[in-house]
Amino acid sequence: MGKGGGACTSAPAQDESEKQATTSTQSGNASSSEQSKAVPRALPEAPSPSPPAAAKVPQPITKMVKVYIIYYSTYGHIRQLAEAAKKGVEQVEGVTATIYQVAETLPAEVLEKMHAPPKADYPVLDPHNLPEADAFLIGFPTRFGAMAAQMKAFWDATGGHWQKQSLAGKPFGLFTSTASQVGGQETTLLGSIPIFAHQGMIYVPNGYGAGAPLFDVDNVRGGGPLGSGTIAGATGARQPSAGELQVTEFQGKNLATIAKKLAA
Repeated sequence: MGKGGGACTSAPAQDESEKQATTSTQSGNASSSEQSKAVPRALPEAPSPSPPAAAKVPQPITKMVKVYIIYYSTYGHIRQLAEAAKKGVEQVEGVTATIYQVAETLPAEVLEKMHAPPKADYPVLDPHNLPEADAFLIGFPTRFGAMAAQMKAFWDATGGHWQKQSLAGKPFGLFTSTASQVGGQETTLLGSIPIFAHQGMIYVPNGYGAGAPLFDVDNVRGGGPLGSGTIAGATGARQPSAGELQVTEFQGKNLATIAKKLAA
């Protein structure tokens, strides 16, 4: 009995120990489970923002706008205005200027009697090449209040362009010279516009954008809102003044700016 009783009393003790171990294990598992619940799961990383779109870089101008400065000059006054106009045109980025003269129609012996100096070294323009330009500045002296015959003869040879309207929509400006202030500064320009209107071209006057020189009443001056100009005097001795050249330079820049807009 004693041995059996000893065996009976030790078994419960073992069971109790196992229960404590099981309880301890369960407690540990519960604690681990609670800890795992307590720690939040890491959120997935947000996607990196896309890099900003690259700014558009302005593309360089590939097509240059061409301005032909076409003139006729007997004593050099109109040539000087043409050169001033070229300076103005070249102030506008993307625009180029080329100076041409038209053919002389007077015989050499007549020019000698008129004491006309030799012609400048600018090429003589072929009327067939006019469509190559995008815009025009056209200068000529007056002859009794109208366009000089040499320039008129040049435009009289453009009948083919008129038929095809190959110059339509191209802007143009005019400049002139006279012997006196009332010798045709405005009538010469106004009377010439119909030639270019028949071609469908767009007349671009100066307006008063040139500023102060156009309001000078203390000095002899040519030019105005219709176009630039100079006063040559009865003998041709007077040369273009600084103010007249300034207005003509403005005319070149103004026409080039408008031609560039039309060509865009």
